[in-house]
Amino acid sequence: MDDPSPYRSYLEAERRQRLGLITKLRTSIDAASDARQDSNVDDEHDPEGSTIAFELSQASTLLRASSDRLAEIEAALNRLDDGSYGYCAACGNPIPPGRLEALPWTLYCVEHAR
Repeated sequence: MDDPSPYRSYLEAERRQRLGLITKLRTSIDAASDARQDSNVDDEHDPEGSTIAFELSQASTLLRASSDRLAEIEAALNRLDDGSYGYCAACGNPIPPGRLEALPWTLYCVEHAR
């Protein structure tokens, strides 16, 4: 790989954004959980209950996705540190720069993408 520094900068910025988003999502989940405790627990008949349940579900899904992406970003930063960044985990060939620009945390070349 020629110069991985632009990828490092992008990955570090993306990592900071994910950490901020995860913090906000956890706060949102806590607030929705607190609101749910203060409301009628009969979600089926309480108009507020279904909204709170939806918000909890949505925030939990976003939290999982953001946490998964953060793990991918941190793994990519580790690969930058150990020199394996930019090489396909399946075949060992270089990952095309265009793919790394689109998905800088990817482990796979286009041929082995899942």
